[in-house]
Amino acid sequence: MTAAHTSAHTGGHTGGHGVEDLLRLHAPQVLGALVRRYGHFDAAEDAVQEALLAAAAQWPDGGVPANPRGWLIRVASRRLADALRSEAARARREETAFRLQPREVRAAPADDDTLTLLFLCCDPALPPAARIALTLRAVGGLTTAEIARAFLVPEATVAQRISRAKAKLRAAGADRPFRPPRPQDRDARLASVLHVLYLIFNEGYTATSGPALHRADLAREAIRLTRAARRLLPREGAVTGLLALMLLTEARSAARSGPEGELIPLDEQDRTRWDRAAIAEGTALVEEALAEGPPGPYQLQAAIAALHDEAPDHGSTDWPQILALYDVLVTRTPDPMAELGRVVALAMVDGPEAGLAALAALEPRFPDSHRLPAVRAHLLERTGARRAAADAYRAAARATLSLPERRYLQTRAARLDP
Repeated sequence: MTAAHTSAHTGGHTGGHGVEDLLRLHAPQVLGALVRRYGHFDAAEDAVQEALLAAAAQWPDGGVPANPRGWLIRVASRRLADALRSEAARARREETAFRLQPREVRAAPADDDTLTLLFLCCDPALPPAARIALTLRAVGGLTTAEIARAFLVPEATVAQRISRAKAKLRAAGADRPFRPPRPQDRDARLASVLHVLYLIFNEGYTATSGPALHRADLAREAIRLTRAARRLLPREGAVTGLLALMLLTEARSAARSGPEGELIPLDEQDRTRWDRAAIAEGTALVEEALAEGPPGPYQLQAAIAALHDEAPDHGSTDWPQILALYDVLVTRTPDPMAELGRVVALAMVDGPEAGLAALAALEPRFPDSHRLPAVRAHLLERTGARRAAADAYRAAARATLSLPERRYLQTRAARLDP
């Protein structure tokens, strides 16, 4: 149970959204503080849940304390010490609990505790699906049911992923106080953190399956967590670049769907509906990220997104510059989606025939995806090969699990039928 669960377990007695929002904000920070000091991820999570319940019951009537995070840390620390002591059969745990009881957890800056949890949950040894689920549960404050709904998988599957991830962390020593990664391990762990945040955002911006094209809550959560990472690591170009990429991409979300939820492609979007404040912030972050050192994949993707967002209309897009950025990007990342993006840019610069020729070499990298046949269909349509384009659109429609994308691809095919 997280802060999101608290109101349900107290009969809704939270005094409105103020207390509930406050608990959701502080829950991952409190958990991070306990894990940093004591370890024992599972026991710490249970102790935080009990502290959240106590706060939800007491604060609406008694008032929110001056330092709500400190209050929650103190209560959760006592509950954790009690839980450790209760395992009387294990003398070592008893001794540990006795030793820890009188001491208070040092309240590190909230961002420190958030990053502690991010680094812990995004252990590269965990499978990506487990890292995502654990991050959303522990750091994002989402319930198991909310995560299951977001990724359209059974709740039991998410619970199992989280359970296995915790077991693996315990086996790796997560019952001890958390230590930041050693300098030689830090880059790999940070790369894992950023990759998980990137995957969460992508699933929110374009859902891989289901009836919705866009899951705003998931995209916003990824942006919130990335902001938290950047506050603690303001000089990390990759973190800054990833935040810029998210902001510049999410800025277009309002124009991507029609009244019935139908997909609207980039070249047909009403750009007056794009979020200009987000674009301005993202563009400034891109410039900052590029000045912080050699650009990595996130900085380069953000620079490409900025060029799209700065164009007043599709025809004004600086495709040669975008192609040049993709040329650099594909040399620095094995991501097949970067290769596919380069093909689209190449076709815009040198014509659809050049794009189709380059696309043929990518076939083995997209065995089951709808994305390659969708790009092929678009390029074939531009060459005037209507029947072949319609067949490719239908093949792409059969391969996608996203209902809005499927309807869009089927509609494009129907327009091209004789």
